Amino acid sequence: MAHGVMGKMLFVDLGKKQLKEETLDPKTVREYIGGYGLGAKIIFERQKPGVDPLGPDAMLGIVTGMLTGTDAIGGSRYVMVGKSPLTGGWGDANSGGNIGPFLKFGGFDAVFFSGISEKPVYLYIDNGKAEIRDASDLWGKDTFDTEDILRERHGKKLEVACIGPSGEKLSLMAAVMNNKGRAAGRSGLGAVMGSKKLKAIAINGSMEIPVADKEAAKAMRKRHLSDMGPMVKFMQEFGTCGMLEMCAKVDDAPFKNWSGTGEGDMPNYSDIGGPHIIAQQEKRYGCYRCPIACGGIMKPSTGEYKWGEHAHKPEYETQAMFGTNLLVNNVDSIIMASDICNRYGIDTIGAGAVVAFAMECYEKGIITAKDTDGIEMKWGDHRASIALLEKIVRREGIGDILADGTKVAAQKLGKGSDKYAMQIGGQEIPAHDSRGGHGFAIAYCSEPTPGRHTMSGEMPHPPGTMPEYDPTTFKGRGKPHMIGSAFSNYYNAAGLCMICYGDGYGKAEYFIEAIQTITGWDVTREEIIKTGMRINAMRQAFNIREGIITPWKFPERMLGKPPKTVGPRAGITWKLEDIYTEYYEAMGWDTETGKPKKETLLDLGMDFVAKELYK
Repeated sequence: MAHGVMGKMLFVDLGKKQLKEETLDPKTVREYIGGYGLGAKIIFERQKPGVDPLGPDAMLGIVTGMLTGTDAIGGSRYVMVGKSPLTGGWGDANSGGNIGPFLKFGGFDAVFFSGISEKPVYLYIDNGKAEIRDASDLWGKDTFDTEDILRERHGKKLEVACIGPSGEKLSLMAAVMNNKGRAAGRSGLGAVMGSKKLKAIAINGSMEIPVADKEAAKAMRKRHLSDMGPMVKFMQEFGTCGMLEMCAKVDDAPFKNWSGTGEGDMPNYSDIGGPHIIAQQEKRYGCYRCPIACGGIMKPSTGEYKWGEHAHKPEYETQAMFGTNLLVNNVDSIIMASDICNRYGIDTIGAGAVVAFAMECYEKGIITAKDTDGIEMKWGDHRASIALLEKIVRREGIGDILADGTKVAAQKLGKGSDKYAMQIGGQEIPAHDSRGGHGFAIAYCSEPTPGRHTMSGEMPHPPGTMPEYDPTTFKGRGKPHMIGSAFSNYYNAAGLCMICYGDGYGKAEYFIEAIQTITGWDVTREEIIKTGMRINAMRQAFNIREGIITPWKFPERMLGKPPKTVGPRAGITWKLEDIYTEYYEAMGWDTETGKPKKETLLDLGMDFVAKELYK
């Protein structure tokens, strides 16, 4: 068995009610690490191309990394993987909390589901033993109640990943939730879970993760804790919601469905900034063994909006998508929107984007109050935003159309509404502007999962790793972005939270030391880059086999067509080919199709993929 992993995967056929364990190959662990690296390899090998992502032949996985649950700082992450019903291609969704570590403590590095159950079920794991149990009494419950009921049934130490009513109703923006506020939100994989009638994964675990050098790993953690950077204090005080004002100031945050600016449309955006949210925070919250604890639990509501007990603090993405993006400056409505999304199990980025889409369609006369059951979807109207959100999560009225995201909604509404659907490849754009954000622009259109701010190519890496480049242009940025993307893939696949290794938080050198002490591998930067490239090529190969050609296409607005006239990003207009060409060349991918070249695959040791793509 390799160190850092439990060495077992579980395969569950829900239709046949069969469970099968398989040993995890140590060579595969080193080459694909875990998370979406391992997930992509397994699903590529075992799932036929062209399957319906909501059908019985589609696979859905929950996968940890080799540093998840270990002494590595930030080792709290897990990833949901499968074919995305939003994009039709590779889908993954990363989340923190406790469920990732406890999956390993329960004896498994990964669980893959196939088939469709006749009735609602949940998977119960107890220290290496797994069984399928009836969840009929849980179907229809929100994610908070689902966790509470399962803990009453199996003990207070139980950890749960589950879907809410949005996942049950197959909203293509549905998320998988854990710890009542941590979301594997992107790619619509909550809908895949709902299509399988799989309500939850519940785990009791106390098994020990094998480590190569326990004392060295503990010493590494202690040194890292004593060497955390100055940004830690800021993140401990505010969390990501403290970012809104700085992002809005440089025109990185969305305003008016990405058509406006803070200066021109919402000069009072500071009214929903971090201090106003923290004023209503009751206590801080942290993922498994996290020294930063950037999350928070809110005080009981005393105002117009009555969020439930244990409501989580909104993250920056939620704060921006339900705040500045809608020109809403009511803090309570943003907290309420976050709580609704968490309880129903829906991606806050997607939900906020589709509400903004509806507001612009209303402004343009594409939809009217008759279509919205009397809700006047005017910019800045916080009551209208919450009323529409409640329709979306319940799939009521026009919410039934909007619940599948902006791309599907635009297709159904027609009348030129696609111009206002701020999505890339079916995935809603997160709260960071690609006009001026060169790294975001490359990632949004070039990565296997479109529209992801966590793949900007500017993620943490040890000093001396990245060649110098001009951050104000795409020229010369291809190779640096390739290196940054490779490190991002490795971090994600290893099960780490990137914040813990970013500039100002901690030193990226500890990442390599964590790998060495926990796994025993004599890993180098060169190996990390090659492994990260392999993981990305594996995800991209899945897309190619599904007939997807990249780069993904931007909405004209997000290319600066027409350009902004005011603010820090005024006058910016980009050509799509300028954004991605150098990056694809550095990756060894075809610049016309995004297909990894045969020689690239062979150099990465992916002969089985080359045979599949180059028959």
